[in-house]
Amino acid sequence: MTENLIEAGAARVSVDDKAMINCRADVNQLLPLKYHWAWEKYLAGCNNAWMPTEVSMQADIMLWKTASSSDGLTDDERLMIKRNLGFFATSESLVANNIVLAVYRHLTNPECRQYLLRQAFEEAVHTHTFQYICESLGLDDGELFNMYREIPSITDKAAWALQFTQHLEDPEFRTGTPETDQAFLKDLVAFYVVFEGMWFYTGFAQILSLGRRNKMVGIAEQYQYILRDESIHLNFGIDAINQIKIENPHLWNDVFQKEVRTMLAEGCELEIAYGRDTMPNGILGLNSELCEQYMRFITNRRCAQLGLEPVWEPAENPFPWMSEMMDLKKEKNFFETRVIEYQNGGSLEW
Repeated sequence: MTENLIEAGAARVSVDDKAMINCRADVNQLLPLKYHWAWEKYLAGCNNAWMPTEVSMQADIMLWKTASSSDGLTDDERLMIKRNLGFFATSESLVANNIVLAVYRHLTNPECRQYLLRQAFEEAVHTHTFQYICESLGLDDGELFNMYREIPSITDKAAWALQFTQHLEDPEFRTGTPETDQAFLKDLVAFYVVFEGMWFYTGFAQILSLGRRNKMVGIAEQYQYILRDESIHLNFGIDAINQIKIENPHLWNDVFQKEVRTMLAEGCELEIAYGRDTMPNGILGLNSELCEQYMRFITNRRCAQLGLEPVWEPAENPFPWMSEMMDLKKEKNFFETRVIEYQNGGSLEW
């Protein structure tokens, strides 16, 4: 941004000069920190380093190649896995492109941008994960990576999301007016709250439920890593949105809040349809009706995090074990698999 270029003799940046959007201070000056929550999330992301190729896929390959039987995967489980992977495979790229080409340009705080750089790398790792799974299982990559064009519920989700990627293609878009600031806020809600905070959770529940039954354990382990990353992504997005609200209260008016609640309701309905498409007959312990209940529960939770009234009547969480999956401080056999709560050596407390 030309207005943030270094100028000779310019005053030093103070904490009060920093802002989430429309900041005129030098975006290159990280210190002094203003939003410590953003820096802490950057550090947490760095400590959660992993690569998909560190996870063995041998058991998954053997199970995938085993004929459908009591010892193998059912046809319904195979359909669920392929459609699950089909959505995730291209979705991570869509999120990454939005971060790099739109969100990064308009968040004018250096510590937030530092986290976005880390998140962009994690999205690349997630995309790598689906390539690794596809290659390991010998899946039809054309089928997998084109499901967003061919499966109705995935197509509908992609079409909905593309409404909020217009800024990717518009180099002239700038925040700075109530209208454009609200457009950017909608972008953040769409990608952090709906896309990463709602649409991924049916997929997590599906694969992790298989892992609990000792099926496709390699994929399930990688999904746990992704779930850990996405939890931080979601929390960063919620914090960023709420901080923008604090600094720009005029943006968060009643009309705009109604629009956001409508977005969350639409996102929920699209995810419910996706659950039906991926599990037309259900599998052991999981079906589309339970996923619908789970999505209504998740949607109300996201409303609460944004300070909004719930969209749906109170719903119970049908998958309490998902909370356990998110609590990654559990024991694992170090010699059989990578410890889920792994952190790099520099972050350990001795």
